[in-house]
Parts: sequence; C-alpha cells; structure tokens
Amino acid sequence: MSKAIDSLLQFLGASPTPFHAVAQLSARLKTAGYTLLGESDSWSTLSPGKYYVVRNGSSLVAFHWSGSASKNGFRMIGAHTDSPCLKIKPNAITCNNGYAKLGVEVYGGVLLNPWFDRDLALAGRVTVRTKSGAIKNLLLNVTEPVAFIPSLAIHLDRNVNDNKSINKQQHIPPVLCRTDKAVRKFDDILSGWIKSQHPRLGPVKILSFELSLYDHQPPALIGLEQDFVASARLDNLLSCHGAIEALLKTRKKGNYVVVLNDHEEVGSSSTSGAEGPFLHSVLSRICGDEESFQQAISHSMLVSADNAHGVHPNYPEVHEPAHQPLINNGPVIKVNNNQRYATNSETEAVFRSVCDGAKVPCQVVVVRTDMGCGSTIGPITATRLGVRTVDIGVPQLGMHSIRELAGAKDQEYLVKALKGFFEFRHWPF
Repeated sequence: MSKAIDSLLQFLGASPTPFHAVAQLSARLKTAGYTLLGESDSWSTLSPGKYYVVRNGSSLVAFHWSGSASKNGFRMIGAHTDSPCLKIKPNAITCNNGYAKLGVEVYGGVLLNPWFDRDLALAGRVTVRTKSGAIKNLLLNVTEPVAFIPSLAIHLDRNVNDNKSINKQQHIPPVLCRTDKAVRKFDDILSGWIKSQHPRLGPVKILSFELSLYDHQPPALIGLEQDFVASARLDNLLSCHGAIEALLKTRKKGNYVVVLNDHEEVGSSSTSGAEGPFLHSVLSRICGDEESFQQAISHSMLVSADNAHGVHPNYPEVHEPAHQPLINNGPVIKVNNNQRYATNSETEAVFRSVCDGAKVPCQVVVVRTDMGCGSTIGPITATRLGVRTVDIGVPQLGMHSIRELAGAKDQEYLVKALKGFFEFRHWPF
C-alpha cells in the first residue's frame, strides 16, 4: 500500500461527517504551517503566506497567497465535504412493538437498499451549554455499531427480489435496542457518550445536535490485485483529500486555493455551500478591493473535482456508448452542453495539457442523450464568481451507496493532476 492510499483510507475512516472531515484537514494544514484566519478578524494587513478559513465547522478554504493576484489570478480546486446519508431527527427515539428505534431523515440522493442489514455507527456535532452558561460545539463519534435496519424476510415478501419498494418514513428507522419501555430519552444516551468522549467538560445541557448514521465497516483496499478502494463517502471525500494533498505537495510560488463546501448533495444553498458567499468573501478580502478582485478572477480558473460515474460492467446500456470511463484509467473530464457541468473547450484544453505534463491519463464523459445529467459545485461556483471552470472527477461505481468503489491508481493520478494544475507553466489567461 502506498503512503498516499494509506493516508486516504485513514482520512476516510476518521471522517464520518463533514465536521470530522474539516477537523481532520484543518489539523493537517496546521501541521504543515498554515495559519487559521477568523472571519471576524481584520485581513487588511494580510502578508504573503499560507492560511485557511473554516465556516460552520463543515466548510473550509485553504490558500497559499503570494501577495498579489490582479495579474496572475487564482488557481483553485473545489470539492464538497458532504455525502448522502441518514440524519437523526430532533425527537430521535420512538418505542413500539418492543423496540426502540431512531427517527431518521434522508439527506441527499441516498441509494437506500444498501443501508439495510449493516452495522451502523453514529457521529456528528452536538451543541451544549456548559455549567458556566457558555454554548459549545462538540464533535461526537460513536465508533461502535449502535443501530441496524433489518430487512423483511423473503418468506414475508416473496416478490422482494423483483420489486422492492421502500417507504422512507416506515421502513428505514434503525433499531437501537429491545425495550419494554414506552419512552427512551435520546438526551440521556447522548449524555453518556459525551461524558465518555469529553471527560474534562463536566456536566452539560444538550441544546441541539446534527448527527447522522454511518457504515461501521472501515475503508479497505480490495480486489484480486488490491486495486480498488471500497469505502463510504468516496463521493466526495476522495476529492477533498486529493485537493489538500496537492496543495501541500505544491512548492512553486503562486496563488493556490482549495475550497471544500458543505451541502452540495442538497443543492449547495447555504452559508457554507457553494451557492453561498463563503469563497467570494475569502477571495475578495484577500484582494482587498473589488477592482483587484475582478482583475484576479479574469486570470483565474477552478478545477471542480467531484467523482464521476465509471462504466458499470453489469449495466453498460445506461452509459453513453462512446464515453465509458474506466476505473484506474485516470480522472474524467465532465462535459454537458446544457451547462450541468461548467467545462468548456478552453478549460478542457488546459486540464488535458496539465494531465499530459503530469503524465496522467485522462478520460471524458457525456451522459446518454435520453438520460438526465447530475451536477456539482462547478456550475454554481462559475456562476457565483464568473470564473473559468472545468468539472472533473475520478470514476467510481455505486455512487451514493453506503459503500462505494473507486480505483487506488486513480487517487494517485488525481493528486498528480491537481498538483500539476497548481504548477502549470503555460497559463493562457
């Protein structure tokens, strides 16, 4: 196993939620000499250097600042920190038919079938009030399996293999435990976990939480030749990890930016999503005034990195015949003339040249004309900033499943390509 893949697996395993992913990457940036900037601080005297900014604990902008961007612009890489999942409702526990169950809300476009019959752990952010009256955010990661969504036995549904219909309200609440009680208080359970994971904090009152379930099975290298990465949240933590890896490996002087937004899976409309003001705010404050900002954007480009659909060997008919990306054949350039992706001929040419220079193979994908096309942060950020953008991503299988599949070689290709983008010499803008 290469160091890069080992690092990716560790990151995936330690990042069950966007809050944990941003905490992990922030720690890496700090260790690498990046300085945390507060959004409420004054940036008027910002000197050249390496910085990062966090919003909501779930979105991050890291940048290497040379001191001026009006002539050279910014080279930016964007990705998103969130993944489809099951989030826990505020009044979390219901008790009936002898079981305590968790009320859950579907977040994003979840592929629901694979969530059945898996050991589920729980993680996220809990907001509490301490004894002194201070309101504090705590990260929680209950790593042992605490919940399970049991399938209905085939004896009770003989047609299940032909047509399985899932009612999100009725069929997916996970089982927590057997109980004869009419009520179980989730806050009491949470308090025990908080006490165990934050022992120095003392007694607290739980005010609210943002918690989700996740697959207890750890990430792994699999396959006959160990050339696949199997994990939850490959879409899109794989790109987040690759972007930060490329940033930390880049030594050439310049203006390099990595933006990792939350809430892409639900449309990006939030203060920390790509449609919100986070990136615009950071870049404009770096530049100092609107004129310098607009000049910089005219010389800038964004690589929007979000995983792509690799051709499925058991369902080749759902893919466009002449555009069928293969796992471990390099990153995929996403093209859609209806602007679901922001790639144009100019930005595609730049990325192809970057890959040629980095000796990285690349592919191109277009969806079937008779099928709808997904989207990502690329078109949203391009519209928000007016910045040239190319949408790319490594090919994967099982997108939006609880466990997805990507290529080990592709992660290494991605890091090389993104580093090559930062260091690309023939900037045409």
